[in-house]
Amino acid sequence: MSVTVRVPAKVNVQLAVGAARADGFHDLANVFLAVGLYDEITATPSPQGLRITCEGPDAGQVPLDRTNLAARAALALAGRYGREADVHLHITKDIPVAGGMAGGSADAAGALVACDALWGTGASRDELLAICAELGSDVPFSLVGGAALGTGRGEKLTELEVGGTFHWVFATAGRGLSTPAVYREFDRLAEGRDVPEPFADQAVLDALAKGDADALAVAVTNDLQPAALSLFPELTDTLAAGRAAGALAALVSGSGPTTAFLASDAKSASDIAGVLRASGTCATVRTAQGPAAGATVV
Repeated sequence: MSVTVRVPAKVNVQLAVGAARADGFHDLANVFLAVGLYDEITATPSPQGLRITCEGPDAGQVPLDRTNLAARAALALAGRYGREADVHLHITKDIPVAGGMAGGSADAAGALVACDALWGTGASRDELLAICAELGSDVPFSLVGGAALGTGRGEKLTELEVGGTFHWVFATAGRGLSTPAVYREFDRLAEGRDVPEPFADQAVLDALAKGDADALAVAVTNDLQPAALSLFPELTDTLAAGRAAGALAALVSGSGPTTAFLASDAKSASDIAGVLRASGTCATVRTAQGPAAGATVV
């Protein structure tokens, strides 16, 4: 018997970041939108105990030991229910690794749902979300999908209405960026100035609710973008290429270095993708639509 769970990537259509807290985290107003790039996690009984394997683009960058978030998810669920984490988790990667699209968080949420189904633990949604929050700030949203506002460090979710389909183009870079490193750079750039409390922009929420891509394009923001560009200045060329190709908006996705381009429709997204592929400013280019469903048993 095995269970396979499909789980989406995310783009942040707003990422407002507060000053560093005493615990090292930052308060956020993080408006997530799940998009149709997916990892799949297959859970199979393993007499040898916990095992992790991985295939797909950048699979060589994925840790296969207990530091992997998917492994930590299995261990957390097993610990809560007093059982051994005797499972083989196979990850089929399609979400960029270290790309600011929550690929590791997606794998954790997928592993949690897959192990719950495989073991028949019958955990409630609230229990699963509590474990997700312990694992990482983005993991709860990977479970929920759709669109949501994340507060606290991003783990406290309020689900949002989305009134239409948004078309995106994603350009991956030739190397990854460490999320902690980007936050450290954010703190360095913020030295000597007051960092305002983060809040959700009503214009972003309204644009999502109406399904209005033009309005969303005007409202999208990412407070981590200056830090990501400081550490990875070549991304400026990718952003410029996407804007020149007709993107309604261009921004760094989360902590980067994947760059995200909002398009008016599917044809425009295809055209922008073609220009970006020819630009020589990025490694790979993908198109996707949002919102997408959260972790789903397939």
